Amino acid sequence: MESTAVEILLVEDNADDAELTIRALRKHHLANNLLHLQDGQEALNFLFSEKQSNMPKLILLDLKMPKVDGLEVLRKIKADQAKRIIPVVMLTSSKEERDILETYKLGINAYIVKPVEFDKFVHAVSEIGFFWMILNQAPNIEI
Repeated sequence: MESTAVEILLVEDNADDAELTIRALRKHHLANNLLHLQDGQEALNFLFSEKQSNMPKLILLDLKMPKVDGLEVLRKIKADQAKRIIPVVMLTSSKEERDILETYKLGINAYIVKPVEFDKFVHAVSEIGFFWMILNQAPNIEI
């Protein structure tokens, strides 16, 4: 896998939340190869592009987004034989039980409710990055 390949795909429409997430990951040297996309349609275009051979090691996905929401992005990722093994972490403001249940039915790997407080948000994102990028042993994901 080439060094410029995307390791973390962040799909987040809220610019402030995206910036906080990126800063938290950078603080722990986990954002070197991060790509931020602003909606689900951009994520699907990126993931399902014929030019895209290297898949991210982790997708951080917001639930409520314009154009295509996180549920639909998750549905398409987990329905694709080659992409279903990519870990997807829902990073969202929704605490609704139906959202949590639906994402787990679709195969989400983790569901994290964004903490409101700055320090807790940074800590949560750092822990997510540390677990999925350092501790977790994942297969090479190449198409």
